[in-house]
Amino acid sequence: MVGRNTPPGSQSSLREANRARIVDSLKRSGRLTQIELAGSTGLSPATVSNIVKELTASGILHTSFTSRSGRRATLVSLAREVGLVAGVHFSTRQLRIAIADATRTTVAETVIPLAPGHRHDAELDRLSILLSEMLESLGRSLGDLLAVGVALPAPIDPRTGMVSTPGLLPGWQGVDVAESLSARIGRPAYVDSEANLGGLSEAREGSGRLASSSVYIRVGHTISAGLLVNGDLFRGVSGKTGQIGHMTIDENGPICRCGNRGCLETYAGGPALLALFPESEGMQRLGDLLAAADAGVGSALRVIADAGRHIGIAAASLSNLFDPELIVVGGELAQAGEILMAPMRHALERSALAAVSGLPEIVGASFGEWAETRGAIAIALDHVSVDADVIAFTA
Repeated sequence: MVGRNTPPGSQSSLREANRARIVDSLKRSGRLTQIELAGSTGLSPATVSNIVKELTASGILHTSFTSRSGRRATLVSLAREVGLVAGVHFSTRQLRIAIADATRTTVAETVIPLAPGHRHDAELDRLSILLSEMLESLGRSLGDLLAVGVALPAPIDPRTGMVSTPGLLPGWQGVDVAESLSARIGRPAYVDSEANLGGLSEAREGSGRLASSSVYIRVGHTISAGLLVNGDLFRGVSGKTGQIGHMTIDENGPICRCGNRGCLETYAGGPALLALFPESEGMQRLGDLLAAADAGVGSALRVIADAGRHIGIAAASLSNLFDPELIVVGGELAQAGEILMAPMRHALERSALAAVSGLPEIVGASFGEWAETRGAIAIALDHVSVDADVIAFTA
């Protein structure tokens, strides 16, 4: 937002920088009161108030009134007219798409099944068609889309935009997914792992919003984690941070899809859990297992509880290494609630290094299976440049 011809260090340059700080804070947090904006940006309340008035008049911000601690407060957000972004989540078995405005309000969404072993070319072609159809239903077109965020069920190397570990997502290896999608739709695209983006949404606007550091553990067909500090992701050098599904539980255990033996996924991942039941019991999907547990079927309850214990041991190792304030559990298996999380807590208490401040709290995700899609929306918004040019382009 800083003017191209504004002299560095000038009063105008400082004002433009302050505007950018306010806009960036709103892109990260969604809606904030003016007092909260002052706290998050370090600007004085008077400066915030003046800039908010200016940007509201220019159509970049929107204000409304709310109450905080019994007092009237001005609530600030980006204006809906700034434009639309899309969040996409390719999980192992489903594709979720959500289109949202700049306030993160979802205006269209859909869920469709995916075939096992799906490939990038066919699925990106289908995604392009679905995005066009969803936008058309809103009276818009792909040209109105500012950016797209994509979550994939594998670690993504931030240097190359490709899957960083061979064997984890065969049909998507060696492909710059963001570049490939952008070439299809003519709009910018950004890609990260599903655990990272699920964690991003929970840290910025969900269960982890008040935590200074948090871990998001996604448990479903696969198992992975996202590590966050002050609302920002820690990805590591090649994007493999948080791959606890491939933490060794038993070095003499079953062969994992990654090629190693005894990984956590071979004991607590979806396929491993379903394989414990005979075909006659009809456990074809995790939804079947969850339904059986909800109905009180003893074997289903035991299988989920055992999975929780294994995941809790891995979480304890992660806690000793990363020392988070909070652990958020998401993914399809998280729908089991305390059946899964109570054994996780017990294992954490037994295996994690004790601290005077106590162990990290374990809670469920706020957004359920939409957490990753909301995180994809968040990275799309992070990369949107909000200025007068954008307003003119999308209005």
